[in-house]
Amino acid sequence: MIDPIKLVQTYPQVPLTVDCVIFGFDENSLKVLLIKSDLSQYHGKLSLLGDNVHTHEDLDTAANRVLVQRTGMTNVFLEQVHTFSKPDRHPGGRVVTTVYASLLNVKHHELLLHDNELKWHTVNEISEMAFDHKQILDLCTSWLRKRVQEQPLAFNLLPVKFSLRQLQNVYEAILDIKLDRRNFRKKFATMGFLNDTNQLETNVTHRPGKLYTFDFVQYQQKKKHFIGIDF
Repeated sequence: MIDPIKLVQTYPQVPLTVDCVIFGFDENSLKVLLIKSDLSQYHGKLSLLGDNVHTHEDLDTAANRVLVQRTGMTNVFLEQVHTFSKPDRHPGGRVVTTVYASLLNVKHHELLLHDNELKWHTVNEISEMAFDHKQILDLCTSWLRKRVQEQPLAFNLLPVKFSLRQLQNVYEAILDIKLDRRNFRKKFATMGFLNDTNQLETNVTHRPGKLYTFDFVQYQQKKKHFIGIDF
């Protein structure tokens, strides 16, 4: 019989890492949390939050550790999106990375650490990054735009009571498109997931709009038949 330890020792040793793409919504813009690279080859360039996977960690554990160690934020849901494995993606040799992504309201998650100039950047203003991180960001942005039309993720970015104007702002920022106001409101009206609170916005410079809440109970009951939102 083959000794499993000796068999494993014959496998090629390829470093395994995780990278986190943390999207945030703030000031009607889609943003992403980035640091400045500390490698001389990429000095001053923006980089994702990442690290090696430790010997006794699974990927999920490593991704959550990276997020806590780099930002101080906890209780952030991360979803595995893709694995990048091109042999030349890292200047030091072959490195395989698995990417995790999340979407959160910036105002609800305080950054407790700021090492390597950690801060939020507007996604549409990023043109160049270290490694292949721009390619990773672009793929995750496409993933996010697809996901927000399949699930009601956008409602997690809003106050408990929100106006349809606020809701439309979220979708326009994430999808990077201008939506027709009438058609947008018609789509959500026919879904049956919005509850009219019979209240109006206050302290706004425009005409106050009605305030709604999202009916998560109704959504849970109907989500098996929910085919998403096609804009």
